[in-house]
Amino acid sequence: MQLVIISGRSGSGKSTALHQLEDEGYYCIDNLPVSLLPALVQETSRPEFSHFRGTAVCIDARNAWKDLANFTDIVDALPPDVHREILFLDAQDSALIKRFSETRRRHPLSSESTPLAEAIDKERLLLGPISSDASLVLDTTQMTIYELRDAIKQRLLKNSTGTMSLLFQSFGFKRGVPADADLVFDVRMLPNPHWVKELRLKSGLDAPVQEFLESQPLAGELYRDICTYLDTWLPRYKDSNRSYMTVALGCTGGQHRSVYLADRLFHYYRARYPNIHVRHRELQ
Repeated sequence: MQLVIISGRSGSGKSTALHQLEDEGYYCIDNLPVSLLPALVQETSRPEFSHFRGTAVCIDARNAWKDLANFTDIVDALPPDVHREILFLDAQDSALIKRFSETRRRHPLSSESTPLAEAIDKERLLLGPISSDASLVLDTTQMTIYELRDAIKQRLLKNSTGTMSLLFQSFGFKRGVPADADLVFDVRMLPNPHWVKELRLKSGLDAPVQEFLESQPLAGELYRDICTYLDTWLPRYKDSNRSYMTVALGCTGGQHRSVYLADRLFHYYRARYPNIHVRHRELQ
């Protein structure tokens, strides 16, 4: 049996994720009490549910706090034949506050005595046990609804074979490090094409920028060092049953150097990992 548990802070896209799984043929339930998870697994294991691709549940901070604290124990007690994936969605606090302001919805933990910013921070603490157990974390700060749905299809649903899903992601430090990054490489020491007038408005996907960086000895040296590190340690992560790995590369603006290296690494490793992706956060 396949079980997908979706969680995350309010406003991060949990409803979008659940609807996507429903469209993909999963039996879906929103806002399930954690304590009912074993009973749900037993129920949906019956033959009558066999036509579903699996079961997906959304568990959030509206649960009893004691049940959330016992999340790990409850999940670990599920039958061993239940293949479970835990998807945790999150976003920067400023993005969550903006989303609630735009929709004018009330945060489930806010009240007259608890302002929105405090409720968002409290929610992070309550969901800590789920976040720490997550097999896949997605930072939706810069994602549209369509990009989130696509990320779920590409990374979560295509990983049913048990292979490790590998994502190379470029980003700009001026907008913060992605929350879902497992490994972060700072490439800001490389010569910056931004200061070359003819290259400023181009990206690391454009041939003139690539040619500029390939002419820099430091760029080649850094690329080889990163490859050496990944060649050594990615197999170790895979052998430890790691299902998802996000390698993030950051420069100042996320337009030139990090894009170039992320794309180059993606093309190098795609022959070795069947479930591999590349995403340029600041180019979306």
